[in-house]
Amino acid sequence: MKVHFVRSSNPKSKNAYRDMVKMYGQNDIEHADCVVVLSGDGMILRSFHEYYKYNIPIYGMNRGELGFLTNRYTKDNLLLRIQKARPFRFHPLKASIQTKDNKYWTSIAVNEVYLLRETHQSAKLKVIINSEIMLEELVCDGLITATPLGSTAYNYSAGGPIIPLESSLLALTPISSFRPRCWRGALLKGDTEVIIEVLDNLRRPVCVVADYVEFREAVKVKISLDLSRVLTLLVDPSNTLQKKVLEEQFAT
Repeated sequence: MKVHFVRSSNPKSKNAYRDMVKMYGQNDIEHADCVVVLSGDGMILRSFHEYYKYNIPIYGMNRGELGFLTNRYTKDNLLLRIQKARPFRFHPLKASIQTKDNKYWTSIAVNEVYLLRETHQSAKLKVIINSEIMLEELVCDGLITATPLGSTAYNYSAGGPIIPLESSLLALTPISSFRPRCWRGALLKGDTEVIIEVLDNLRRPVCVVADYVEFREAVKVKISLDLSRVLTLLVDPSNTLQKKVLEEQFAT
């Protein structure tokens, strides 16, 4: 098995990278069978964005902070651990963004796509679900569309639900909703198309963020699961994501 190692800039990650490359060697991504991320969740997200076109799995070992998506770090038996790891396969989100200068961009997202106000002014958003206008005007700080994998991240911090990983659902969660005050979000089927239009975008500019990729002065974004693309995260049998998601729902 050929491995391509990825690290971040923190000292723990750098030291682990040095040790692991010395032990197992470093292979070019074009010839690798697996990407091993020696960092935290943020670097795993970046690796999915950078390497998804190679269609190879990602195995993370925690040399960052929380490490929700990572496995325990040890130097020994790496290749055997990868072989015994359980694959978690999922569809990422696909975001198609139009900006104020009439340019069009696309991005995938593993965790979430969210809109966020750029100034002190609240955002005003129109929410369209499967071609039907569901909210003529949502006044808020922003709006999150999250996958099951990303539902424990920003979505949960904003008051959204944690979604079981096996479900084909999306969470639509407002950030500091001002009007309508009573709207707390929605759970949507996985084949739903979400379109969000930015109202009054000159006075109330909004950015779109796909995981960590930012697009300024957006006027419209179309979000859906990319059912044509499957990404794979490898997890140790003793450290299943399903268990972590369940534990998050009972965290105090």
